[in-house]
Amino acid sequence: MRCPFCRHADSRVVDSREADEGQAIRRRRSCTSCGKRFTTVEEPVLAVLKRSGVTEPFSRDKVVRGVARACQGRPVDPDALAQLAHRVEETVRAGGTAEVPSQEVGMAILGPLRELDEVAYLRFASVYRNFSSVADFEAEIADLRAAGPAPGSGVPTPDGVVGGGGDHAGEPAGARTGARTGD
Repeated sequence: MRCPFCRHADSRVVDSREADEGQAIRRRRSCTSCGKRFTTVEEPVLAVLKRSGVTEPFSRDKVVRGVARACQGRPVDPDALAQLAHRVEETVRAGGTAEVPSQEVGMAILGPLRELDEVAYLRFASVYRNFSSVADFEAEIADLRAAGPAPGSGVPTPDGVVGGGGDHAGEPAGARTGARTGD
């Protein structure tokens, strides 16, 4: 490692620590020539292999921008988009390879996006999976209905319980049945 002060080609590691939740290693170094200390951060480069054959670095911002387009006009918090991008990156990195096909990135987006907002999920899936007809939408909607409401979706179940884990006016999950009294 070249010293940033004197440009000497040799340095020694004084201390090493994990950074960014184990995704990087922070090393404190000392130059063997001038004795000054400096810090380096080492992190694995995650590259995305696009369909065109071009390789580019993985970008959480690009994931957020793509999902934000699908969420346009929907009640989705920008912080939730950042969390979704973080989950996608963790999923892709968990594969253990330095180069990931863009197809895998898209697949990693679909699950968390369905949990976040089903309408945005349909928008994203329609572009990602190249829906070409109304039948494609109908089939995807049928799959969504068969799977039931996603956690946190706010979609009522057949028994009237709103999906999302409860906490409606302080009630536990499943406490509301939708039945009205006094009619």
